[in-house]
Amino acid sequence: MNHITVLTVIGARPQFVKAAVVSRALANEGIKEQIIHTGQHYDALMSATFFDELNIPQPAVNLDAGSGNHGKQTARMLENIENYVLNQSSKPTALMVYGDTNSTIAGALAATKLHIPVIHVEAGLRSFNRKMPEEINRVLTDHVSELLFCSSDEGVQNLAKEGITDGVHPVGDVMYDAIKTFTPIALNQDRPPSLPGKFVLLTLHRPANTDDHSKLQSLLDTLGSLPISTFWPVHPRVKQTLEQLNISPNIILSEPLAYFDMLYSLHSAELVLTDSGGLQKEAYWMQKKCITLRDETEWVETLEGNWNQLTGLHPQKITDAWHKEPETSWKPLYGDGKASEKIAGIIRDYFS
Repeated sequence: MNHITVLTVIGARPQFVKAAVVSRALANEGIKEQIIHTGQHYDALMSATFFDELNIPQPAVNLDAGSGNHGKQTARMLENIENYVLNQSSKPTALMVYGDTNSTIAGALAATKLHIPVIHVEAGLRSFNRKMPEEINRVLTDHVSELLFCSSDEGVQNLAKEGITDGVHPVGDVMYDAIKTFTPIALNQDRPPSLPGKFVLLTLHRPANTDDHSKLQSLLDTLGSLPISTFWPVHPRVKQTLEQLNISPNIILSEPLAYFDMLYSLHSAELVLTDSGGLQKEAYWMQKKCITLRDETEWVETLEGNWNQLTGLHPQKITDAWHKEPETSWKPLYGDGKASEKIAGIIRDYFS
């Protein structure tokens, strides 16, 4: 077998979780991996904790990109990734990216310009909302990728509609691998001290939801009126905004949670409210009802039977969804929990 070296670019919390299982699978196949951490998420609770907790190989470099406007942040990452690759004694066999963040598109563009094959994990996702920066990132990344790993047949079909059929593999979702691997460990630890007795779990981070103070206040008022506590691990970028708003005592704020604490919280929650992509899936895998505070989702399969309901920040829609229970039996979605093994095997065969 030829010596295969994969350069993995990650920078945001969900990508660390995905990399934890894929990196292990690559090592089992004898594939050498180097990790570039772009520094897109730089708060310790959003970054360093994950490497330690999930036993992810330490990055070869941290680019310390930090925050900033999309163009500035992406350009900084693109320049630094390119410089890193050019300063190595040999080119990697391929460069791998995950999902749809600025780290994703920066890695994909840098590799393409240097004629390095791009591997995209979570390819083919579409919200069909071009106002979302994530949608632009995922579309562009797919169109420059040589190997595209899809979480479901829906992703394969989306790619085919855009003329992408070569190198496309439906393997399942690596986050399901992570859920199956790490949930037993998480539930074997002590209950996070900040968790209330009975609660709904909220996460909220998208600028469209957090930058409009009147919209956000309306959501807080709606949650405050629910007959149950809302537990909210607050994203660092939202923390300052909350200081200017009225928060019901029924809403319990927390620092961002380490991954195991988040899994424990999700397992303990009555239901989930989120504008995150990943948490919609994790809620489904934990067989929890989910209310998605957006008007569209990439994970359309979760909508079947009202396991996941789209409400945006509309108070009445949230209240209606609160009272509506799933109408169908739970069934497995997004593979069998062995996506990372399949990805590593395909990479080995493709580049050998």
